[in-house]
Amino acid sequence: MDVLALIHGDEVRSGVFADAAAARGDRIEEWSIAWGTPPPRPIDAYDAVLVFGGAMHPDQDEKHPWLREESLLLQRLLDTHVPMLGICLGAQLIARAAGAPVLPAPDPEVGWYAVELTQAGRDDPLLAHASASFTAFQWHFYTYGLPAGAVELARSAACTQAFRLGDSAWGIQCHPEVTMEQIEQWTVEAPEDVEGPVEELVAESRERIAAWNEFGRDLCSGFLSIASGDQAAAA
Repeated sequence: MDVLALIHGDEVRSGVFADAAAARGDRIEEWSIAWGTPPPRPIDAYDAVLVFGGAMHPDQDEKHPWLREESLLLQRLLDTHVPMLGICLGAQLIARAAGAPVLPAPDPEVGWYAVELTQAGRDDPLLAHASASFTAFQWHFYTYGLPAGAVELARSAACTQAFRLGDSAWGIQCHPEVTMEQIEQWTVEAPEDVEGPVEELVAESRERIAAWNEFGRDLCSGFLSIASGDQAAAA
């Protein structure tokens, strides 16, 4: 399949999702509306869309005017039922495009936090491979309200963590795509975001990253299997 990756910064890209796509024989093409250039191919030519994170917040239209254009694009993709998976900011932007509020989280989550699946999450084709409770890498200050008709799939102590909208769109608040190199780069670029010693976060990440990357590759492979119509493989 041809998969479009909407990115929002040079250090917030496809990560291990690219490995999962390549292993399946699928191709991910990265593009940002902020570049002001056309996508690599017409949007309608893509079989699925990934929407990744970014340092900006989902309501910063004045600072990042292209967010309005991206919201319209995501609305169109939702309306046409293109398979779509949003990660962190991407999940917030999909929720916003579906008419849900986006707002500061009651407690920012930067680092490793416990996440629990809801019963719907345990039955969901995308998350069926996940443990009922797992520790996820997070880096966010905003959250989203559930869109009308959406099903909540996971929660942390701070906020909602995943949802499914219809049968083709998902949002995940954590960062299953992230590599160790990305984590290290983020801590260099924004050490003020980290509560506590940066070195401790980096050390914990090195211990957890192999298992987390396996989770991320499985998640992406499952999404692409669903997008291709092979739901049995996704489960």
